[in-house]
Amino acid sequence: MTGKTPAALVLEDGRVFRGSAYGAQGRTLGEAVFCTGMTGYQETLTDPSYHRQIVVQTAPQIGNTGWNDEDDESARIWVSGYVVRDPARTPSNWRSRRTLDEELTRQGVVGIAGVDTRTLTRHLREHGAMRAGVFSGDALTDEAAMVDQVLASPPMKGADLAGEVTTPQPYVVQAQGERRFRVAALDLGIKSNTPRQMSARGIEVHVLPAASTIDDLLAVEPDGVFLSNGPGDPETQAHAIALTEETLRREIPLFGICFGNQILGRALGLGTYKMRYGHRGINIPVIDVETGKVAITAQNHGFALEGEPGQTFDSPFGTAKISHYCPNDDTVEGVRCSDVPAFSVQYHPEAAAGPHDANPLFDEFVTLMEARARHNRAAQPAGADRVRVSRMTQEKKS
Repeated sequence: MTGKTPAALVLEDGRVFRGSAYGAQGRTLGEAVFCTGMTGYQETLTDPSYHRQIVVQTAPQIGNTGWNDEDDESARIWVSGYVVRDPARTPSNWRSRRTLDEELTRQGVVGIAGVDTRTLTRHLREHGAMRAGVFSGDALTDEAAMVDQVLASPPMKGADLAGEVTTPQPYVVQAQGERRFRVAALDLGIKSNTPRQMSARGIEVHVLPAASTIDDLLAVEPDGVFLSNGPGDPETQAHAIALTEETLRREIPLFGICFGNQILGRALGLGTYKMRYGHRGINIPVIDVETGKVAITAQNHGFALEGEPGQTFDSPFGTAKISHYCPNDDTVEGVRCSDVPAFSVQYHPEAAAGPHDANPLFDEFVTLMEARARHNRAAQPAGADRVRVSRMTQEKKS
């Protein structure tokens, strides 16, 4: 601690972990959670799903590759605070532009280093994710006062956060090469690599604000709808759930990930609950019930759908099934509909965890849209194909 600014991580149960300031100094409040990823700290920090969370890195050394300008998953760091054990003194990577400490300071993210993260992680596993605060500089006071500040902060249960991270205005990510399909993506906290994955498959992605209406969505004339990841309690997302129900009624192909999995599940009549400490990392196994295949996945969620692996259930939109589960704790990791073209997974197929075990899910989404396109063409009256080709020719000329 000699020559370093003292700091403290204070948990709501009164446990205090001492260390030194890392990044900005001051006070920050949020839910303390741990992430087991050995790499990818830049993607973690810029993932909107981590909004209002104080992230504890279980990997002991953090910052070795510095900070670059290519790997951000959004326009800013979203974590409320950051907790590490042994920060790198000097980064070593050809893409590095600055140190992690410098970037945390630049963006005003209050962190703490020198913490026994192994003990802290075991504490959170045993007692669950909980409210916490990081204090340094003038904000570092007596323990009782800091605990009171933590207890006065809002819990994650009941938190409506998607509106705080969504895009304020719609934007379009163009398809690479010839456009095959157009997708309306509801931004509940979307990561940059998700539209990029769809773009690579010839999909033009229209990213829409979370408050978008069904008319806004239909105005895009989408071939499919995507529900993104995001932060907070899915039980608060009445609007997104209602929008999903409207999409299912119209039988527009739908694909959801992470938070979007929970939104689809609730639209199908399933409940959700807050997990004890959640799944956060890039090494989490998931089993596909139908094939038995195991995928190593990237995840970041503290809530989950209620249900049992392989369970078939009736929904307002026909039969559905719990399609994937985590063998670590049997939590629901995916839902698939039988009577409408919709499916979702709890993990992140755009991330390189396996490294590409889950990537084919985007291809499955394409397959759903292809099937719908064939069905629509078959249902068109004679001569409609010629009209469609004529319109496409006019669009290209314009």
